[in-house]
Amino acid sequence: MFKVGIIGAGWIAHKMAEALSPLKDVEVHAIASRSIEKAKSFADEWNIPKAYGSYEEMVSDESVDLVYIATPHSHHYQHAMLALDHGKPVLVEKAFTANAAEAEELISTARSRGIFITEAIWTRYMPLSHKVSEIMKSGIIGEPRVLTATLCYMMEFKERIVRADLCGGALLDLGVYSLNFARMYFGTDIVRTVSNCHIGPSGMDMHESISLSYADGKMANLQSGALCLNDRQGIISGTEGYIRVDNINCPEVVEVYRNYELVARYTRPESMVNGYEYQVLECRRCLEEGLLESPMMPHEETISIMKQMDALREEWGVRYPMDR
Repeated sequence: MFKVGIIGAGWIAHKMAEALSPLKDVEVHAIASRSIEKAKSFADEWNIPKAYGSYEEMVSDESVDLVYIATPHSHHYQHAMLALDHGKPVLVEKAFTANAAEAEELISTARSRGIFITEAIWTRYMPLSHKVSEIMKSGIIGEPRVLTATLCYMMEFKERIVRADLCGGALLDLGVYSLNFARMYFGTDIVRTVSNCHIGPSGMDMHESISLSYADGKMANLQSGALCLNDRQGIISGTEGYIRVDNINCPEVVEVYRNYELVARYTRPESMVNGYEYQVLECRRCLEEGLLESPMMPHEETISIMKQMDALREEWGVRYPMDR
């Protein structure tokens, strides 16, 4: 049995518990919260064997094979480093850290100690995400030239969005998905970035548009925000057709059009629980093979995207207390 320990007992921790509960060879073995009462309540709800009232107690549990960091962005560095200090492999929820400096330090520490660490950007691990790559490589849409991706939710008053000390703003919470979508399918050879951003009353970015130009002439237009609802679609347009992805952060349906006619349609696997399970299964595979990073989300990509978001925040004047 592959045993996972979760740091943090909030909403996303519940999603992970939900994802792993039906699996036969993976379990949430321990939950840790700053409140033992909250940890026990979480454990009772999901039938988790161990509940801890401190994070250090849980990372000291020898039976835990992987620590999942489910706390706010602002605390990822601190809690991931705690796990590394106890020799534990780590799956760190997106955004990986507050900034690139923290990401580089975490990854450097993990590498020097020979410990596995990866970012829990779940889209990278999903079967439909990989299907999109296969479709593009098949040539059915011709040469890909333009990509659009959008992800917005009504989160205007959520604490984690409006507070700088929690690394608020739409970028680290939602924009990270559109940036990853562009990275997965158009690569990293970006030669120009143009952006526009609406800053909220607390000084955090609440809605942004980002346009990326690539060396080979491709363009990506990305939009994310916490002030409205939208279709959450991604479109990859080529010279002979296009691919439509329904829900860029958790793909539900992928449709392929050639000359404006639907020629193929793919849906998420029936066996999928909620999508969070794939990143844990990938962590288990990597650990079994002795890898220190996942090829689905290489360390270089994590650091590069954190640098990209640092540069955007600097342009917009959005700062966190832990920025250097």
